[in-house]
Amino acid sequence: MKKTLTILLICIMMLTMLTACVTDTSKPSAQEPTKAAEAPTTAPADDAEIVNGKFVKTRKITVEIYDRGNDGGSKPEDNFYTDFIKEGMLRDHNVEVTFVPVPRWTETDVLNNLLAAGDAPDICVTYSYPTIQSYANMGGVHDLSPLLEENKAMLTNLWDLLGDTNIYYDQDPATGKLWAIEAIRAQIPRINTFVREDWLKKLNISEPKTLEEFESMLYKFKENAAVLLGADADKIVPFSVSFDVGWTANNLLLSFVPDATSDKDFYIYGFDDRQLLWPGVKEGVRKLNEWYNAGLMWDDFALYKEGDTTEGNMMKAGYVGSMLQNWDNPYRDADEGIHGNLQRLGPDCAYIAIDPFPNDAGKYRKLTYDTTDRKVFFPSTNKEPVASLLYLDWISTLENRRFLQIGEEGVTHQVMPDGAIKTIAATGEKIMNSTNNLDYTITINGLDLGDRDLTTRSIALGYAGVDARFIQKAFDMAMNGGFTPKHFNCGEIQAEAGMGQVLKEKRDILYAQAIVCSPSDFDSVWDNYFQDYLNSGGQAIIDERRAAYEKYYE
Repeated sequence: MKKTLTILLICIMMLTMLTACVTDTSKPSAQEPTKAAEAPTTAPADDAEIVNGKFVKTRKITVEIYDRGNDGGSKPEDNFYTDFIKEGMLRDHNVEVTFVPVPRWTETDVLNNLLAAGDAPDICVTYSYPTIQSYANMGGVHDLSPLLEENKAMLTNLWDLLGDTNIYYDQDPATGKLWAIEAIRAQIPRINTFVREDWLKKLNISEPKTLEEFESMLYKFKENAAVLLGADADKIVPFSVSFDVGWTANNLLLSFVPDATSDKDFYIYGFDDRQLLWPGVKEGVRKLNEWYNAGLMWDDFALYKEGDTTEGNMMKAGYVGSMLQNWDNPYRDADEGIHGNLQRLGPDCAYIAIDPFPNDAGKYRKLTYDTTDRKVFFPSTNKEPVASLLYLDWISTLENRRFLQIGEEGVTHQVMPDGAIKTIAATGEKIMNSTNNLDYTITINGLDLGDRDLTTRSIALGYAGVDARFIQKAFDMAMNGGFTPKHFNCGEIQAEAGMGQVLKEKRDILYAQAIVCSPSDFDSVWDNYFQDYLNSGGQAIIDERRAAYEKYYE
């Protein structure tokens, strides 16, 4: 927009004043965050709106923040850490920030309502890409591709953190449009196999390193129930899975996937997030069927659905010999968690991570998380997209996100003799409403101190009442042989729209029914339920994915 002579003169005067300012590069605090690296003026020569990455005229943006409803927490939109961000953005970029709370556990529904009403924050965050795609199809989302390219010189911190992979992860291969950027997941271990270390010692069993050794261990647990549990011998569960078989047996199931499986097949059959369609998985479920009928598994696993605590309570009570869970699951929640409860039974009572399931090539391949996490996008109602990009760059600056993640020394963390960071549970105004303030560091999920070794050692110290050796081993086991299938940008797969929940429910029923049936009925039960899954939309997704892959990559 052409400026009047008066405005031009004012801009020139302000430019002169700004140039004379001295940049403060002191350590960040709640009052004075680290200044982002200066960037060249990118505005046209006749419109000096941005000088060294700072707007001449104050801009205003709104940012979504999750409200977790924490008892004893602070207001998510107004607290010590929001002040840190607001003050830093105003000083470094002359941008006023207002946070808009959205309930975490109903975020998709609430965000849908805000988008439909045209009231969504300028910067939105969600785990649901279909939500973004739906509104993008209606013209309700900014195409970030040209915005990122035009302003790349001012976004060095964002690019350094995410790289081209996460920034362009969702770019449409046909149109080049980009509706969202993917935040980065800093730690990517996913699932571990755990076994009671004290039970191994009591029965003089070595840590199993093969499926056969693991199976032998389960039989020994069952045969020695009275030795292990005494009067509670009838409660023993040698191996436990939950109703979510695809997760709580994942490493076992994937060990049946041929090592030679192609990247193409991983993509075509990879839309189910529990890998139901991957080749070989059926045989893994057959093994579970065998164990179930031999009395090695929890009888009632299929009856207790999401949110139920029955399985966890059995682990806490000491009845479960082995399981597959999130890589650090037993060590969470301090005294109230599984490890904390087992320690009340005896100082040696504990789960330890093991790696017993090699594939046909002898490799301990297991899935790790993709490096993508939450999706960040700008609704079309956002009138300040450049200011919004500068916000993403500011929170991606190492010193700023480091301060947000660990806070103040002596208050929310202490520095150990080896330099590792040990978190402290703060109270009062400096309490963190989410682990490492992940709700504010929306471009990264997971601790990152700028050094991988330091970060890993610090993570191992972050579990109250748990010896760091358990955490370190769990991390190493979950990463051993870990892989993420190659990402192919094939654009929107329309057959997937609205099918997530329908196919999830059918998958879970398939897994459960195939496990609890008699061995003689296994093939017919599997084939019938699998065909129903395909007929209910699975086959259409497979066909469209295959066609898309072959269009863009063959």
